[in-house]
Amino acid sequence: MKAAVLHQLGTLPIYEDFQDPIPRNETELLLHVKAASVKNLDKLRASGQHYASYTHLPVVVGMDGVGTLENGTRVYAQGLTGMIAEKALVAHNRYTILPERIDDVTAAALPNAVMGAALALRFRAKIEKGDTVLINGATGVTGQVAVQIARHYGAAKIIATGRNPHLLQKLTEIGADEVLSLEQEDGTIVEKLKELNAASPIGAVIDYLWGHPIELIVDALKSSGATASVPRVRLVSVGSMAGETIRLDSGSLRSSVIELLGSGLGSFTPQEMQKFSTEVLPEMFQLAADGKLHIGTETAAFPDIAASWVQKNAPGKRLVICI
Repeated sequence: MKAAVLHQLGTLPIYEDFQDPIPRNETELLLHVKAASVKNLDKLRASGQHYASYTHLPVVVGMDGVGTLENGTRVYAQGLTGMIAEKALVAHNRYTILPERIDDVTAAALPNAVMGAALALRFRAKIEKGDTVLINGATGVTGQVAVQIARHYGAAKIIATGRNPHLLQKLTEIGADEVLSLEQEDGTIVEKLKELNAASPIGAVIDYLWGHPIELIVDALKSSGATASVPRVRLVSVGSMAGETIRLDSGSLRSSVIELLGSGLGSFTPQEMQKFSTEVLPEMFQLAADGKLHIGTETAAFPDIAASWVQKNAPGKRLVICI
């Protein structure tokens, strides 16, 4: 079969022949892959800079994708073997059957964004109907999906931050009530956030940036210590596009009900991951099939995997390899 093969960490995957995967027992199923997305996580694993980087080479890259089982059932699944290939192995009890009206490209692009958005909102932030939610870094692929899912989960007010002015405007069309440019002066950002928080207390922050933007948010949400009752806010870290570290003084936590939480690989319980596969993802696929959940995508042909791997994606769009 043809596959995207990585021979050395830090190099590009190559389109070449690779041995067909063969199911070893009844717990493994053969999937004929139709589309697979390329995510930052895929690139980090291949670069050797991630804690889950590949240890055995050569290897076929790609963590998940869409295809058909031997019986013709069309599914999304995470691979037991690399998914940017004509064939892959998947677990017999860990795939999601796709609705008829969802296309392969959307189905391949959506799950990673749903994991970074829905699980953070539902299991970490535990948002409830009527909550005010701040999505920090909402102009990215996952941030845009988070805005839509927050609205679907019943958020009464959604505040979104970002830098791209075109995408900030788009956020108001898909569910954001307020948008705030991070290109402004620090003081302006903090004062605006304080104003918004006073008008409608923020109950959850879903953060895709970390770094300096989170320092500004903590500054805006912390209390002076004089308030008798300070609303609780769960600050959930999902990404770190603006930096891996922050400056955080202890007084900001002692004087406020700010809870710092993480949402990512390794932070979910087996029960939560089971709900992701059996409840969350099927619901989101159906929303997309019904035209109620959208994700920006761009596609590339399978033989062009090396060039596509290093190509910069259009802002707010996920790359999908069509196989």
